[in-house]
Amino acid sequence: MPERLDRSILAVPASEPEKVKKAVASAADAVFLDLEDAVPPDQKDAARGEAARALQELDWGSKTRMVRINGLDTPWAYRDLVEVCEVAAASLDCVVVPKVGRPEEVAFVDILLGQVEARLGLAHRIRIHALVESAQGLANVDRIAAASPRLEALSFGPGDFAASVGMPASAIGTHDAWDDLYPGHRWHYAMQRVLVAARAHGLRAYDGPSAEFRDLGAFRRLCLVARALGFDGKWCIHPAQIPVVHEVFSPTPEEVAWARRVVAAYEAAQAEGRGAITVDGKMVDAASLRMAHATLARSRDR
Repeated sequence: MPERLDRSILAVPASEPEKVKKAVASAADAVFLDLEDAVPPDQKDAARGEAARALQELDWGSKTRMVRINGLDTPWAYRDLVEVCEVAAASLDCVVVPKVGRPEEVAFVDILLGQVEARLGLAHRIRIHALVESAQGLANVDRIAAASPRLEALSFGPGDFAASVGMPASAIGTHDAWDDLYPGHRWHYAMQRVLVAARAHGLRAYDGPSAEFRDLGAFRRLCLVARALGFDGKWCIHPAQIPVVHEVFSPTPEEVAWARRVVAAYEAAQAEGRGAITVDGKMVDAASLRMAHATLARSRDR
């Protein structure tokens, strides 16, 4: 799993330079320049140049630099990869591949990126982030997760997934009346399956975007559900969502303090030849230690 601790992934149209500047200056952990859904067909060719310029010329600080290409079933995808990567590969961390339905699609991107890197003599390897947002993608998610050593993360895309399976929804990734009618969490199966596939192959996992950017309380509840399942973070479509994501997907001071107590107590017990011990009135064993280390790994204050 990558060492980067990305929690928020902010989307911005590559075709709108002023919005790109604001996104890059935001507090997001990662920003992806979108060449897909946010860019009209007649602007897609020009958007590639804008994306390459933004990658090369803007100060990204410590942000993860990402570009989302068009789907591999469109006439734009291969040019997205070649034109952006050949110009700005040295300034690009990750390519986001949308609507991945088969592992062969990830393999294709892997091969093409390898050719670009070889031609340029690139010192670092560009990573891949795959979006699972269709019935086919979910059915093949385990094979997709194993498709390439470049793959670093999977994201669940609720909007396109709903359309793919015929699920009624009033807006992308929001709670609506249909959720109240269903006796359970409508997205649980898909989200859990994406998460498990990611974890089984050492990948990070992200919940996709929500159109809920005015009611941040509602957005926070969506984040809490994703965090409860084990996701690493969530996509943002508006900068106002970023602080909520950072709050929810970062361990609290209390959680960090607990993790440190567990690690210290367990190490002391091991030195004394003891196994299971008690911390704060609860039994602590090897599984507790793994949970504590996972909490500390997610903490910005280690």
